[in-house]
Amino acid sequence: VTSTVILTFTQPDYQALCRLAQVQAPLRQLWGCAHRAGTWEGASLTVVAPALGAPYAAMILEKLIALGARRVLALGWCGSVSPEARLGDLILPTGAVPGDGTSPHYCREEAEITPHQGLYDLLAKGLHGVEVPWHSGPIWSTDAFYRETVSLIRSCQAQGVLGIDLELAALLAVGRFRGIAVAAVLVVSDELFTYTWQPAQGAQPFRRGRQAALRLVLDTAAAAEDQNV
Repeated sequence: VTSTVILTFTQPDYQALCRLAQVQAPLRQLWGCAHRAGTWEGASLTVVAPALGAPYAAMILEKLIALGARRVLALGWCGSVSPEARLGDLILPTGAVPGDGTSPHYCREEAEITPHQGLYDLLAKGLHGVEVPWHSGPIWSTDAFYRETVSLIRSCQAQGVLGIDLELAALLAVGRFRGIAVAAVLVVSDELFTYTWQPAQGAQPFRRGRQAALRLVLDTAAAAEDQNV
């Protein structure tokens, strides 16, 4: 495993990253999670997926750290609970509110777990060059995919939360606990702020957002490697 890792949670993003990075290395697995080494703009990186859900993502990250990972960029999807963040928009999380069961084992009594500042700054710098709307703010991480209830959405909105995901709080907690750099960018894949689920269903804005996010994490990985962030 290289010192710089891109960790994602879906097969489409994993496959797209492997194509873009012209991955040639043999496929390897960590507890069923694929990882392959590649390069982008001369920088070595490892693409890992699909680490779906907080407990599994934390377990994979722990193993990656043991194998030498020192900076991890997470690329994920999220449901928007804010009318500002629409399908295909990008979210740069300023932190994650832990609604999961994994992150408290690493960061107890944390109201919000924040990303590594250096990686966050590099992502923010890269976002200023993208042609899709983006927003920065907190994310709520949950274990219960089918329990994004009206009361939960209203609670998130009252806290200024932009979206809901499954893994980010756990990843940031593990990164802080183990002393490595972790940050993320998320693509809005569905809207929840009207209290009625509105999925992307292959919408053009979502495809544009994904493509922008893929190149953003690759460019950021190369910059982080070059600058030793």
